[in-house]
Amino acid sequence: MTTSRTPLIAGNWKMNGATAEAVALARAVAAGTAAGCELLVCPPTVLIPPVAAALKGGAVAVGGQDCHFAESGAHTGDIAAVMLADAGCSHVILGHSERRADHGESDALVCAKTEAAHAAGLIAIVCVGETLAERDGGETLARISSQIEGSLPAAVTAENTVIAYEPVWAIGTGRTPTAADVEEVHTHIRGDIERRFGAGVAGGIRILYGGSMKPSNAGELLAIDGVDGGLIGGASLKAEDFLAIAASCP
Repeated sequence: MTTSRTPLIAGNWKMNGATAEAVALARAVAAGTAAGCELLVCPPTVLIPPVAAALKGGAVAVGGQDCHFAESGAHTGDIAAVMLADAGCSHVILGHSERRADHGESDALVCAKTEAAHAAGLIAIVCVGETLAERDGGETLARISSQIEGSLPAAVTAENTVIAYEPVWAIGTGRTPTAADVEEVHTHIRGDIERRFGAGVAGGIRILYGGSMKPSNAGELLAIDGVDGGLIGGASLKAEDFLAIAASCP
């Protein structure tokens, strides 16, 4: 980790929770200490208002898990970025591997959503990552570069965008990235950012690791050069585990 960038520990609650337990979890996270890092929780859309109300005025931020590229219109079941902002969000996760796989989201669509997030004043957490076939085929870095190029609009800055690297090939396969694997990809991402947006943006933008970070491996992962925090899935559903990860920040 590079200490000039404040680490971000973001919890993606995915499709989990009901109002009472979500509010209790949010309050438990807010009651913990997280010196030296920022905390963000991203509940399901219907739980954003009660969670945002429970966290209002505190240090824990609230984000959405997706948004539409349009500000309004005939898009049944979707949510606009401006609606997330109005509900109390400061961030939104875009292009998550599950969205790309389950909903066929393309880089171009993620780019359009990122533009919408920026227009609404939200910080976009844009996810990139390679599959098992791409990893075994030696295509990791090319795939990451393609996603970075296609998913990020021209107006990206270190203030309005965060990148999250998800090694999709490590999810449910029993295979675990080494520290060298993680550092290689994070270094490559920062290089891609520098080539496209300049050294200033590359030096300030945060790149999170999103591959099953948990209390037992958080310290090792967060110590890797270029890792600026984590996008946490399952471990974010328990305040104790989520805060333990945050406490592992250097």
